[in-house]
Amino acid sequence: MVINHMNAYSLRWTIDKKDEGKSIKEYLHIKGISRRALSDIKFTGGSIKVNGQVRNVRHLLKETDLLVIEFPPEEINERLKSEDIRLSICYEDHDIIVVEKPPFMNTIPSREHPTGSLANALVYHYEKTGNASAIHIVTRLDRNTSGLVLIAKHRHAHHLLGLQQQQGKIHRYYEAFAENAFTEIQGCIDAPIGRKPASIIEREVRMDGQRAVTHFKLISNYPNFSHIKLELETGRTHQIRVHMSHIGHPLLGDDLYGGNQKIIARQALHCKEIQFRHPLKQNELIFTSSLPQDMETIITKESF
Repeated sequence: MVINHMNAYSLRWTIDKKDEGKSIKEYLHIKGISRRALSDIKFTGGSIKVNGQVRNVRHLLKETDLLVIEFPPEEINERLKSEDIRLSICYEDHDIIVVEKPPFMNTIPSREHPTGSLANALVYHYEKTGNASAIHIVTRLDRNTSGLVLIAKHRHAHHLLGLQQQQGKIHRYYEAFAENAFTEIQGCIDAPIGRKPASIIEREVRMDGQRAVTHFKLISNYPNFSHIKLELETGRTHQIRVHMSHIGHPLLGDDLYGGNQKIIARQALHCKEIQFRHPLKQNELIFTSSLPQDMETIITKESF
């Protein structure tokens, strides 16, 4: 069970018979509490209590004990300014929030775009709802990519979702418009990606890069582009954009990687679906998002 206070998050459990005799440390390890979190609790203002009494992690638990851990207050980055920007929220509870990011919005501020980001909007939203938490973006999107973004609302949820990412258990499905007709119905691109020499931003397929795997499936071929569905097996910077360009199908509007901007002025890429297990409740969650207006308009025009 999670209790959301203004300045801290708490977790509490009533100990079952099967866990009697375990130390608090063993029990919390089973519950996914990281060593770093335990260290923070010990040194930066949190607490561990059994039946209302402060205990250390070596304390042995008994059946029916009430174990409560309180995480220390999170430090909020003072440089991340609060901005009243409308959020399109698909789902929100004490632990996570899923939003739809429009195109032309940074996920976090950058040197070129220090304001107007999703993170700035989240700071304002947290202030309004009494959530004194740092911003924990789990799945980022490029500035000009639209679609679903998963955010953890406290550091423990972020840790648990990070473990899911490492295990390949967070699935994101994209839809994109790419140049040239596809002759294959589906396929897999397994090509390493690294930074392009002399460029801070641009990536390319290179043998000394990090392994990158993208799965694609054709939805439909149109006269001027192909509509495809993609799933990332890895999560490299610009992965879909680089891989599509590499196989001769740059995304429409993606001028950085050879895409034509006559039809659309940004890369035609949308995170349409995300699947994951709730970090604390453990139920499977699936969220979907409709194509944004600029992409939907292109399909409508091509269909007539």
